[in-house]
Amino acid sequence: MPKPNPAPASRPGSGLGARLLALRADAQAARAAVQGAFLALCAWIGVEFALFMRWGLSGGAAAQVRHPAGAEGFLPIAALLSLRHWLATGRIHGVHPAGLSIFVAVLAIGLLLKKAFCSWMCPVGTLGEGLWQLGRRLFGANLDLPRWADYPLRAVKYLILGFFVLAAWNMDGPMLEGFLDSPYNAAADVRMYLFFARLSGLALGVILVLALLSLVVRNVWCRYLCPYGALLGLLSLASPLRITRAKATCIDCGACTRACPSRIQVHRAGRVGGDECTACYRCVSACPVPDTLEMRAPVGPAVPGWVFGLLAAGLFAAVTGLAMLSGHWRTSVSPADYLRLIPDAAGR
Repeated sequence: MPKPNPAPASRPGSGLGARLLALRADAQAARAAVQGAFLALCAWIGVEFALFMRWGLSGGAAAQVRHPAGAEGFLPIAALLSLRHWLATGRIHGVHPAGLSIFVAVLAIGLLLKKAFCSWMCPVGTLGEGLWQLGRRLFGANLDLPRWADYPLRAVKYLILGFFVLAAWNMDGPMLEGFLDSPYNAAADVRMYLFFARLSGLALGVILVLALLSLVVRNVWCRYLCPYGALLGLLSLASPLRITRAKATCIDCGACTRACPSRIQVHRAGRVGGDECTACYRCVSACPVPDTLEMRAPVGPAVPGWVFGLLAAGLFAAVTGLAMLSGHWRTSVSPADYLRLIPDAAGR
């Protein structure tokens, strides 16, 4: 049976309507829109937190700015311990509850929508992707490590994840309560801010090395070091949605495999499993034959990229919105507490 010829691509027009149509037609345009929205959200939270810290470091002399709850999303270890406490006691701890709800939202996305958080929402993932794309423009290509190096290095993130999960699992109720109630935990986001605001030479050097490596090797942090990504990779194995290849219409051009930043052999798979697929839709966008590569469950219609993005963002909004409505969003740490905690964390 002859293989079908690729369908010619159509050019969108201009204007707002054409842009909206492009988001529906182009999965990468939809993903870029979601990535941009989450980057803007993180930037907004960062500005709010900087103003909050200016108030706290001034001892209350500067204009008071409310503590931005979204900053707790950058405290995954505290969120892991809060989740362990919630599962053990049935109670949501009052310190950093927004961090817990964001953590649960990300886990739900991983379970249902593969590692969509990594490629559609995570600001670190977005910056890493931008770096390797810049590196490709500068050097003409990215370096793929040989398999004898790639496989052991990919195991590192699982070792880091195992350390944190084992540490959290071995903490009993009193130990969890003691840590979660401690001034150290209450000021965890403050210490995180101060770490980046006052980078040491060593920390700056590590960040620069990772950035330089990211120019050359695709997704160095995400692929080899991120324990968050390791956890989502394990959860994604249970996801009902997977990239599915129609063998009858596939022309075996290999464009999908070349496009995959996770180095998955898409052109050889019927349904792409494994823990490295981030559901970035790059392979789908690269396929020249319509309806040959699709994201779909074992039954039901294919899920276009724009629908997938709406599902991921909607699930995130639903979980965090429920936390807000149920009163489990704002921390129990009061402004007066912060006026004591911030100078202590800053060493004043």
